[in-house]
Amino acid sequence: MRPSKDRGGRGALRASALVPPTLRGYRPALLRGDVLAGATVWAVLVPEAIAYAAIAGVPPVVGLYAAPAALLLYALLGSSRQLVVGPMSATAALSAVVVGGAAATGAGAAALSAALALATGAIALAAGLLRLGFLAAFISQPVLKGFVVGIALTIIAGQLPELIGVEGAEGEFFAQLAGLAAAAADPHWPTLAVGGCALAALLLLKRLLPVFPASLAVVLAGIGATALLSLDRAGVGVVGALPAGLPALGPPDVPLGAYADLAAGAAGIALVGFAEGLGAAKTYAAETGDTVDTDRELIGMGGANAAAGLCSGMVVNGSLSKTAVNGAAGARSQVSGLTAALLTVVTLLFLTGLFEKLPQAVLAAVVIAAVLELIDVRAFRDLYGMATRRLVAVYGPAARADLIAAVAALLGVLVLGTLRGLLLGVAASLLLLLYRASRPNIAELGRDPRTGRWTDLSRAPSDEPAPGALVVRVEGGLFFADSDRVRERILAMARERGARTVVLDAKTVPFVDATAVRMLRELGRRLRAEGAVLAVARDIGQVRDLLGDREGLYPDVDTALREAHRAEGRE
Repeated sequence: MRPSKDRGGRGALRASALVPPTLRGYRPALLRGDVLAGATVWAVLVPEAIAYAAIAGVPPVVGLYAAPAALLLYALLGSSRQLVVGPMSATAALSAVVVGGAAATGAGAAALSAALALATGAIALAAGLLRLGFLAAFISQPVLKGFVVGIALTIIAGQLPELIGVEGAEGEFFAQLAGLAAAAADPHWPTLAVGGCALAALLLLKRLLPVFPASLAVVLAGIGATALLSLDRAGVGVVGALPAGLPALGPPDVPLGAYADLAAGAAGIALVGFAEGLGAAKTYAAETGDTVDTDRELIGMGGANAAAGLCSGMVVNGSLSKTAVNGAAGARSQVSGLTAALLTVVTLLFLTGLFEKLPQAVLAAVVIAAVLELIDVRAFRDLYGMATRRLVAVYGPAARADLIAAVAALLGVLVLGTLRGLLLGVAASLLLLLYRASRPNIAELGRDPRTGRWTDLSRAPSDEPAPGALVVRVEGGLFFADSDRVRERILAMARERGARTVVLDAKTVPFVDATAVRMLRELGRRLRAEGAVLAVARDIGQVRDLLGDREGLYPDVDTALREAHRAEGRE
């Protein structure tokens, strides 16, 4: 019979397993900091949730409905201690596009938005349970950057008419700009004054007091100005009635066929929201030494969206800006998120009347100020600067593959729309990757007389090329897409040098496929026909496995050259 203390230990382990990862090891000493951080997040979340609901084309209160349940479910299922989830600009804009395309079902926009959140949640949950978190790797950071910048510009174009008090135009970015240019000559001056002052105040406060809840302060100031100056009577549009109380719980009243119409858009939103949230989670995990589980993040995002949909809400995802506020305010666990959720419930029960006199121009200013932070021009400059002269000489325009993919995603969003823009960016990224992989750098090597190392002669021209031989290095994998190019280039280099021995230094060849194996055999035959021999040195891993135990394989370049010289009688 085992001692009772073992049973107690197993019980403690079982109890620990029931605690969400985001709350394990929690200490009471952290409570004060987490509660204060949660209150700070709430001050940012409420006005932004109302604003992002407007982007999604649903009543403002829908953004508030989505937040509490999403924050709760993420705290229970997610893996990040500091990530804040809620309505966000990019996914709200995607939601508007997807819901607009499904409007033919006859259901209202609010019901379809909730159904879209449910579908997005179901897809993310399934992907997490199937351990598909690795799919996030297919959206590169440059593509996501271009996509987010495109979304930000589109959102700004859509909000500018509200800021200056004119009718906005339908369509994509350039159509909206054209409509704005035509209408901007005759703005509604009171609205422009309110919106301009609100935007200037937001930008100034965020610059001078980055942790201060500038959005809430400006929103309250706008509400106060409406009450004191009767701005609504002067023609300044206001949010209007926000129903008090908690939302109705349960699936939205939409026909089952609507979910089929929403499925493709939900998959796109799940992918975009997951990638954006994962980036925010990893950013702050790196600062605190925590780890982020990609599959659990999918489950957390799925649970958050499903809960938002069942609470008459809209799609949600991880927010970099609100997570930054959370971390800067001292959050150490998801207790801060739970605090923000509780305060949002209090807002729904008792404070919605406060926001009814909020000017639409102030709301537009909140949105514009939030998304301006996403327009990262410096990131594009950095991507441009990553291509050195040597890379451009080897790969041509593809040396700036990341920049091209980011610009493709950006222009795709502006011209084709959100989902198509994202897909265009991903396609451009993969095509450019394949193009670069099909054109590996093939460097001639020389021997450093001091160290004996074999290095690229173009980088170290003082090194000594092998006499009567050619030593080359292929900087990349050997596979079907580059086999012909590698063979012809090595043959041309051997003829140019008049080499009797060609040594392929395979240290930088991480893999080969069947096509490349046949290519190497053919290269050896063609070299023999021209009076030369082929040797492979320093083959590793998969290369050795596929080439097998055959002649012409050597542990290093010097051994390969020595054996070749011995066979020719030069030693």
